[in-house]
Amino acid sequence: MRKYDAAVIGGGLSGLTSSIYLAKAGLSVVLLEKANQLGGRSVTVKKNGAMLNLGLHALYKGGAAEEVLNELGIPVKGGIVPAKGGMVWNNKLYRLPGNPFAILTSKLLSASAKLEIVQFVARLAKIDPKALPPISFREWAEKEINDPMIRHLIYAVCRTNTFVPYPELLLAAPGVRRLQLVFKGNQVIYVDRGWGQMVESLRQEAIRAGVAILCGKHVAEIEHDGRVRQIRFHDGETLEIPYVVVTAGPGETCKLVKNAEHTSLREWRDRAKPIYAACLDVALRKLPYPDDPKRHFTFFLDQPIFVSTPSAISDASEDGSAIIHVCKDIGFGSDHPKNDESHLERALDFIQPGWQKELVARQFLPKITVAHDFDSIDRFGKRYGPSVPEVRGLYVSGDWTGQSEVLVDAVFASAKRASEEILREYNNAEGRANGGSGRAV
Repeated sequence: MRKYDAAVIGGGLSGLTSSIYLAKAGLSVVLLEKANQLGGRSVTVKKNGAMLNLGLHALYKGGAAEEVLNELGIPVKGGIVPAKGGMVWNNKLYRLPGNPFAILTSKLLSASAKLEIVQFVARLAKIDPKALPPISFREWAEKEINDPMIRHLIYAVCRTNTFVPYPELLLAAPGVRRLQLVFKGNQVIYVDRGWGQMVESLRQEAIRAGVAILCGKHVAEIEHDGRVRQIRFHDGETLEIPYVVVTAGPGETCKLVKNAEHTSLREWRDRAKPIYAACLDVALRKLPYPDDPKRHFTFFLDQPIFVSTPSAISDASEDGSAIIHVCKDIGFGSDHPKNDESHLERALDFIQPGWQKELVARQFLPKITVAHDFDSIDRFGKRYGPSVPEVRGLYVSGDWTGQSEVLVDAVFASAKRASEEILREYNNAEGRANGGSGRAV
């Protein structure tokens, strides 16, 4: 195999982003993906003409993801989620109080609750999340909110936008930051034609930057002696390489790195708290209730379930199908996938009764990894990566290496940080003051 300045392991959003930054800076880069296609959990599956993501995906304006995509010149086309929606309480559907009129006319909120939520939203906009103490989101919410129904609403919104169903474990800062984006309005984007379009745009940009992309290339081990030396593949081939970015989760990264048990990777793996979701994604010929915005984006206040209809605001499928994602946050996991599937079906029955008569395609994901870790209260002040201190030239990125960012924002931000660390070391190395050649040798 030809020699390169850097290798990126993993062809998802993080891997593609890192490879582009490195290649644009002049390094020769190879991207290694064990699957036969790029994208990881961001692929879009085509079923009977309908385009289905792997569960619910959303991009937040003003977050790290949008910043990085703009910096790389990657266009993101989609629809902005309006401040309209519904909430379910005790098997009744109510309008989501996402604007002043909805608050004043809400049949769920008492008069005192209406006043309190207006005051709360005003205070929320002025909070600096970085200045919050290391307390849980629950502790913060209990101090800030008096009305029980408003607490239920706030917990449901936070749970949906972080996928963490444990407010007693989630740090207050990332939860508050997500709330601010939601209540600010016009901040959530559903990408046209699924996230596969974003993956394809990144792939094309990587190719333009000179990245060599190898799919079906399965890494067996990253060999080192305190400094990265080479990558060994399952087919017996080897690649001498001075810099490696691994974009897998902490568990898989440990398996790839030789003697990882004697590095910080072991601690990062053991401390990580992966979170999961059960997802039912369907494509319908048409929505049984197409004109009711309460049924397009619906929070269940008394269950960890959210129903979203991206096709109501974005070009979600090439054949005009109505796309619905029903998500149940199962936290650290569930041993009852059949029960979870039934819960999701019942939720869809409630929101769009008669949906099965219009069914074009469906997929059930019993336990999809939402994130390999999250900002829990016991992680305050602790950071993972981007460099692995005990192995020079080894870097990590991905959703578990965020520094206050959440989900896809952590994916893009960490990819940029890992690339910047490599470039600093590369340009400071003897004979590299002017950067790399930008070509494979």
